[in-house]
Amino acid sequence: MRAHPVRRICLLVMATMSTAFIVPSPMSVAAEEVPDQVLAWNQHAYFELIQTAAQAPPVAALHLAIVHGAIYDAVNAIDGGFEPYLGSPPAEPWYSKDAAAAVAAHDVLVWLLPNRETELDAYLDASLASIPDGPAEDGGKDVGVAAGQAMIFARTGDGRFGDPTFSVGFDAGAWRPFADGLPGNNFRWVGKVLPFLVPDAAMFATAGPLPLTSDAYAAEFDQVESLGSATSTTRTADQTAMARFWADHATAMWNRIFRQLSTSEGLSVAENARFFAMLYLTGADAAIACFQDKERWHFWRPQTAIANADADGNPATEADTNWRPLLPNPPYPDHPSGHNCLSSSIVETLKDFFGSNQMSFSATAAVGITRTFDRFSQAIAEIRLARVYAGIHFMTADAQGAALGKKVAKYREEHYFHPVS
Repeated sequence: MRAHPVRRICLLVMATMSTAFIVPSPMSVAAEEVPDQVLAWNQHAYFELIQTAAQAPPVAALHLAIVHGAIYDAVNAIDGGFEPYLGSPPAEPWYSKDAAAAVAAHDVLVWLLPNRETELDAYLDASLASIPDGPAEDGGKDVGVAAGQAMIFARTGDGRFGDPTFSVGFDAGAWRPFADGLPGNNFRWVGKVLPFLVPDAAMFATAGPLPLTSDAYAAEFDQVESLGSATSTTRTADQTAMARFWADHATAMWNRIFRQLSTSEGLSVAENARFFAMLYLTGADAAIACFQDKERWHFWRPQTAIANADADGNPATEADTNWRPLLPNPPYPDHPSGHNCLSSSIVETLKDFFGSNQMSFSATAAVGITRTFDRFSQAIAEIRLARVYAGIHFMTADAQGAALGKKVAKYREEHYFHPVS
């Protein structure tokens, strides 16, 4: 297996923004209300990062990767069943995995959210109170400290929260923000973050948007103009519901699905640690590669394209300055679709973890819409269409975003989380 540069560094160490996305408002959970402390601290992280700190989907995905990567290395060091991510602190198999998970998550979250230290300390006290005192708890706590510190070392100076602003262009095909879109232009830095698993996010660069003067571009232009309009007469009620459902905060939506699957499948504490780490480390790299590609192509959203069609050089497109999408535009370029990059990496990871595409699950969006699925692949098939129905992406952005996420997941499958023989 190819070693990640940060992984090699941390093995040595261990040897010695907010934006206007709607999310539900779950409270954090008591330690005794969940099967294990991986699930408890997943919910604490959800509450602190997404609900309290109001972090946007790509930011929350990166930070949940940091949290769950540390949890995984702590729990796996005790369990010993799989290859570590960064490394394995010294551990005995009888150490408390719950104590290790709680301490690792707590320490990383305090580093990420220092202004929430008091609340995080209270969560940790409750977690440790639910675990019997003694050498097993003490050993687990020590392992958690070591895993947390290794993750903090690995992610210090990793490029998070660097230069935030995508450039604004006014040539044909160039992205520009919207007065009536979601606020901000704050996420260019996501594409500059040090990847978690892959050696170079650029290895997943997409082919790019369709040429403006092509027949294929004109066909996609017509498709989103018709199906994605706020006043569309061709979009069905179910297609509208699909667009509104998948407009939920993507990281929050998927986290709720992950918890449902963990519970329904009865995952153990070690399985939960690996489950969440696989999903979020893969998803984080998909987001990094995606935002790097957004800067590479800097492509306009459909609303800009339709308003400025008289300048695109394509005689088959017609300008309409009054056209508006069903949903507000996100504050960054069209290509590739961030939701599809992240969600495709997640779908492929779910299939890999469970060894099957067949799985029944449902979810309810913040707007109250519930959708049910029989296969993981149904979700990504919906998302690819939903972003067109919402009027905020061309289909090529969705298709290439989904392909990017799938490739990132394939890389992770080949290089990480292998059983120890």
